[in-house]
Amino acid sequence: MKAPRVLPILLGIMGFGLLYPGLILVSLGGSPYYFAAGITLMACTWLLWQGDVRGAKLYGAFLAFTYLWSFYETGLDAWALAPRVGLFTAVGLLFLLPGTRRKLAGGAEVKPLLQTREAQITGAAAVVIVIALFIGNGSYEVGTPSAAGTGTVNNPTGDWAHYGSSKTGTRFAAADQINLDNVDQLEQAWVTRTGVGGAFKGTPIQVDDGLYLCTGQNVILALDPDTGAERWRYDPEIQTDRIGFWDTCRGVTWYEAPDSEQLSECGERIFTATTDARLVAVDKNTGLPCDDFGVNGEVDLLMGMGEVQPGYYFVTSPPTISNNVLVLGGWVMDNQETAEPSGVVRGFDPVTGNLRWAWDIGRPNSTNLPPAGETYTRGTPNVWSLTSADEELGLIYVPTGNATPDYHSGHRSEAMEEYSSSVVALEAATGRVRWHFQTTHHDIWDYDVPSQPTLIDIPVDGVTRKAVIVPTKRAEVFLLDRETGEPIAEVSELPVPQTDVPDEFTVPTQPFSTGMPSFADRVLTGADMWGITPYDQVVCRIQFQSMRYEGPLTPPSLRGTLYYPGVGGGMNWGSAAVDEINNLLVVNVLHMPSVVRLIPRDQVQEGEFLGVGGVQQGTPYAVYSFFFLSPLFAPCVRPPYGEMAVIDLANQELLWRRPVGTAREQGPLGIPSRLPLPMGMFFNGGSAVTGGGLTFFGGVTDSTMRAINTFTGEEVWTDDLPASSTATPMTYVSPATGKQYVIVTSPEGGGLLQLESSTGSAAENTTQGGYVIAYALPD
Repeated sequence: MKAPRVLPILLGIMGFGLLYPGLILVSLGGSPYYFAAGITLMACTWLLWQGDVRGAKLYGAFLAFTYLWSFYETGLDAWALAPRVGLFTAVGLLFLLPGTRRKLAGGAEVKPLLQTREAQITGAAAVVIVIALFIGNGSYEVGTPSAAGTGTVNNPTGDWAHYGSSKTGTRFAAADQINLDNVDQLEQAWVTRTGVGGAFKGTPIQVDDGLYLCTGQNVILALDPDTGAERWRYDPEIQTDRIGFWDTCRGVTWYEAPDSEQLSECGERIFTATTDARLVAVDKNTGLPCDDFGVNGEVDLLMGMGEVQPGYYFVTSPPTISNNVLVLGGWVMDNQETAEPSGVVRGFDPVTGNLRWAWDIGRPNSTNLPPAGETYTRGTPNVWSLTSADEELGLIYVPTGNATPDYHSGHRSEAMEEYSSSVVALEAATGRVRWHFQTTHHDIWDYDVPSQPTLIDIPVDGVTRKAVIVPTKRAEVFLLDRETGEPIAEVSELPVPQTDVPDEFTVPTQPFSTGMPSFADRVLTGADMWGITPYDQVVCRIQFQSMRYEGPLTPPSLRGTLYYPGVGGGMNWGSAAVDEINNLLVVNVLHMPSVVRLIPRDQVQEGEFLGVGGVQQGTPYAVYSFFFLSPLFAPCVRPPYGEMAVIDLANQELLWRRPVGTAREQGPLGIPSRLPLPMGMFFNGGSAVTGGGLTFFGGVTDSTMRAINTFTGEEVWTDDLPASSTATPMTYVSPATGKQYVIVTSPEGGGLLQLESSTGSAAENTTQGGYVIAYALPD
């Protein structure tokens, strides 16, 4: 008797779907497996259609070979195995159905399913994969801190008065009321809704008995730190067109004037720098504009900038105040043209709003506003991210981008090349450059430095060093002396691939932080390609073989280049955090490659999708830049995508490294799987570290707030969020009650959310806007 017709038809479709892409892959020098699989499945189809039982046996042999090949390519990496064997195993189960087995046996009686050898083998294989999934994503080595308890705490009071806790950007609070022994008791203490929709990337600050934060559209809120009750709000009513980051605000800045008692108002003030290019100051206690600052409490940041098209100049990060100078840069639109607005960094008087100085790299001998009819130098590297300050040294540390556009350099000046993709130490009083260190030479990769430089004093070879830590999109972490810019951990100039693009050049070597652990330590191969099924996986392998990729810093090309790390990092604006007591550096690392392809100007189609690239007017090429995705919009590279790691700063060695996050909100075509399987997922924002041995993190794209044991990486507490946080958590001790709180912000989630109130009763909250969620130990 013949097998059910549906089975050979299904196998025929599967085999035909692999034949042609498999042949293309072979012609590109890739794995022959997919072409061979297509031929084998077609043979199975023919035999089964004829009622030949050898078709089933051939499929069994094919499945066994698929498992062996998969183990050869990936080992026991369960996520890598899944697209290789999952679909074929599921189809193999159809052969085990009683009806199918009876027909293949000519109508004879067959054994119960669980007694068949095939079912037992299949079940055992499934168990192996599930076990591998949890072991492979849950096992990692853990070291012992070499200088535990010897660190110097910059901020021992337990407050969080600046974006990164202190002006040093360590994201550390010494408070230990919530600790490893009691964190499992942590519960929601209060929840506040902002009433403002859109993006919500703000991390609050806590000053005295107040909590201050900004929502999207730069609305400033003041909250009671023990109840979350709103005290005041200020809406600057931004006028920006809804382009790019029009509603992004990462935080606010607090300032107390030295002669605050002599001021009639605004002795203490809260600043926000808006996405329509205004610097706004309001009174810390009332939220009313500070009339003595600028004009009616505002300074126009477009002064000296010349023409600025809508959406081409934003400020999304809070200013830094050092030595009574307010310093800020700005975000400039990527990849549109060569003469975009200047990346100038400016210092203002925080009381009057007057310009103190401007660091304009095209005018190194002038720190003033440009003369009438002139502008700050256009198209220069900008400082869009967070800055840090060492007030004792009188230095501001600014991370720079590259000149615009990102992916072609023919228009760049010598000064642009010198300061791009660097950390620069500026004198707070004058804006003059004290030193700079370049993390990527001649940057044509969009590898700007997005992280806040982290300042920490650490013991190195028995000597305490004033260090600055510079995480990068390249997933390299540079450790420098913050007085001189000289490397503390070894930096090596290593050869890198060279360009093959006309009208472009590359430098022979690039700096690699060889004295610190690297998180760009995997060089991709075809075996690393992923997908939901073998079909989108083979397409990913074809794309991989078709592009240019020769390891880190493979330059842009006309046929397309694979960037790994991608243009989103590595490390991004979430930055790093430091356990100052134990000299431990916490980093979050993203593994998501990008595809970058240069398009000759005469081949650019009007309205062509360029991803996060752009037309790059003024250069010979437009650029396509986007994530490396399969036809089912799954990543083309196998997990993990998000990791957390801790580095022992005293000896510059890795303490532990592990994936973070589950697959429950991810799936094919963007449909959530709802499976809480450990995967290592994408993330936003950074981490907060406490003296209680805990690291808090809410940015993984599985809508979960986590507490992680800083010493071991163990996940010790979780709570569901309305949506994944797009900000960094913070913590403080209330001066009124002495209670420690941990705060996380979250954008609006879908539907109504049941949240536990401080009394423990469930409350339905229908107020619109993002969430500010406070956690504390029960009374």
